[in-house]
Amino acid sequence: MPDEVKPNVNEAPTHDAQLAADNIASGEEKAPNVDFDADYATAQQFSVSEVDRTGKGTAAAEAATAPKHQVSTPAETKTQAQSTGNPDDYVELAKEVGNSKTEGVTDVSDDLVKQALEKGERKN
Repeated sequence: MPDEVKPNVNEAPTHDAQLAADNIASGEEKAPNVDFDADYATAQQFSVSEVDRTGKGTAAAEAATAPKHQVSTPAETKTQAQSTGNPDDYVELAKEVGNSKTEGVTDVSDDLVKQALEKGERKN
């Protein structure tokens, strides 16, 4: 069932829309009729292409999305942390890193990283 478009000049978003609304309101132009049901039925016909109605569409999609290079399967590795045994070795480092009690992030300097690496190497 066609519906008549009733434009409102005050709601027109562009100058062209305002001119069209003025012309329709003054009778210079005829208001367009819109048949939503017919438009919807037509849109449904266009929603599936001819090639998709056959098996060729599926084959074309698979060919278009097939990988061009072979991807290797990653090997699973297991890592186990070794216990250092003596937590007192890290007390000084923990004090340096944990100076800020109100901020979540502290500054990490090159010297601090070097100290951590040295302490880690001594235990291994």
